[in-house]
Amino acid sequence: MSLFGTSGIRGPVGDVVTGELALSVGRAVATDADRIVVGRDPRESGEWLLEAVSAGARECGADVLDAGMVATPTLARAVGREGAEAGVVVTASHNPPEDNGLKLWNPSGQAFEAAQADRIEKRITSGEYELGNWDEGGGRAVLEDANERHVEELMAAVEPGSLEGLSVVVDLGNGAGGVTIDALERLGCTVEAMHAEPDGSFPNRPSEPTAENCKALCGRVAETDADLGIAHDGDADRMMAVDETGRFVPKDVLLALFAREAASEGTRVAVPVDTSLVVEDELAKLGASVTHTRVGDVHVAERTTEPDVVFGGEPSGAWIWPDETLCPDGPLAACKLAATVAETPLSERVDSVVSPHLLRENVETEHKEAVMERVATAVPETYPDADLLTIDGVRVGFSDGWFLLRASGTQPLIRVTAESRDQDRAEELRSVATGLLDDAVESV
Repeated sequence: MSLFGTSGIRGPVGDVVTGELALSVGRAVATDADRIVVGRDPRESGEWLLEAVSAGARECGADVLDAGMVATPTLARAVGREGAEAGVVVTASHNPPEDNGLKLWNPSGQAFEAAQADRIEKRITSGEYELGNWDEGGGRAVLEDANERHVEELMAAVEPGSLEGLSVVVDLGNGAGGVTIDALERLGCTVEAMHAEPDGSFPNRPSEPTAENCKALCGRVAETDADLGIAHDGDADRMMAVDETGRFVPKDVLLALFAREAASEGTRVAVPVDTSLVVEDELAKLGASVTHTRVGDVHVAERTTEPDVVFGGEPSGAWIWPDETLCPDGPLAACKLAATVAETPLSERVDSVVSPHLLRENVETEHKEAVMERVATAVPETYPDADLLTIDGVRVGFSDGWFLLRASGTQPLIRVTAESRDQDRAEELRSVATGLLDDAVESV
C-alpha cells in the first residue's frame, strides 16, 4: 500500500505516523530543496513530529523556516513567498485527534503531485538521502509573519468596504484557522468566535465540519442576528457554511454557489468525479461547464492550472481560486462567501439552487483493488453505450443520471454514488451500481 493517500500521509500516531517517518520525510524533501517552510496544526503530537521533520531536513543541508502553529493554507502560501522550494505541514486535517500526518507543498501553493510523492516515498523506502557532512547542516529560523501576510492577502481578495457591518459566527473547531477571524474583523465584520482556543484533542466537536458536527454553530446563528456561519476543520483547509436561518448549506450546493460566482461563458470549473449534477446544472445557465478530476485537492488544483479553468472545488469543503493560490484555502473561502452574502442573503442563494437526488453509501471489503478490477472489466461490457469515465474508479453516465464505484484511498471501502434528477431513477441507478459491486465482490 502506498504511503501517500489522496491528501499526503495520514494515520494513527505511533503506528503509521512516527518520529522516524517524520525524520525520513524531512530528509527526503531536503534532498531536492535547499529551503523548506514547516509548520503544524494544534495536535500535541505535532510538536515532536515537526522537530523530527526539521531535523531530517537540516541534516541534509536544507535551511528550515519554522512557521509554528498555522493553518495549512497559511503555510502553503508562505512557501513561494519566502523563496522556498518546498513546504511541510504536520497535520491530519479533519481526522480524529489520535491521527496525524504530513502534507507536502510546492512554491505554487499546490500539494505535491503523484510523481513527486512517489519520488519521496522511494527515497524513504530505500533510505537514499543526500546527508550533509558534520559541518554542512542547514540552519533554522522562525517565520514570524506568516499569519499576518496571509491576513493581508485575504483582505486584498475582497472589495474594500464590502463587508462593513456584516455579522459572522466563526467556529474554528479548536483548530488553527484564526486568520479567518482576524481577516473578517479587519474587513469590517462583527465576528463571534466559537471553539477558538487551539486544542488538538478537539474537545468541542469532531474536527470535520459536517452538518452533524456543526449543530452548535447552526443553533448559534439561528438564535442571533448573524448573517452567516463559517466552520473550519483542524488545519482550516476546509470551509463549510451555515445560512442566516441556521441551516447548514449542503456541500454540493455550496460548491455550485462558488462555481457560478467564479465562472462565465466558455470557462470551466474543476470538480472530482463524485460531484453532484447540481454544479453542472448551475454552470450550464452561464454557458460554462465542469471538467472532472480524480478525488483529492491535488488533482483539482492541477486541473485549475489550465487556462480556461477559473475555479476548483471538492464537496468535502476544499475550495481553490487559482488566481489566488493553488492550495485549498478555507479562510479565503470564508471571505469570498461573506462578500457574496453582503450582496444577497445566503438562504436566498441556496434556495435558488435545485438539487438532484444524490445517494451515497459505502461497502466494506478487504479486497478493494481486486474488486474494482472486476468492476472495470464488467461495466464496459454491460453498458457499451454509456459515457464512461475511469480516471478514478468507474463513473457511468446516462442522459438522466450517473453512478460511480470508487475505492477509498484510505479505508477498506468502496464508495457507491448514484444521482438523477428523478428520485426513482436515482434509486434505480444505486441498485444497479450495488448489484455490479455485489457480483464483483462475490467473484473475488
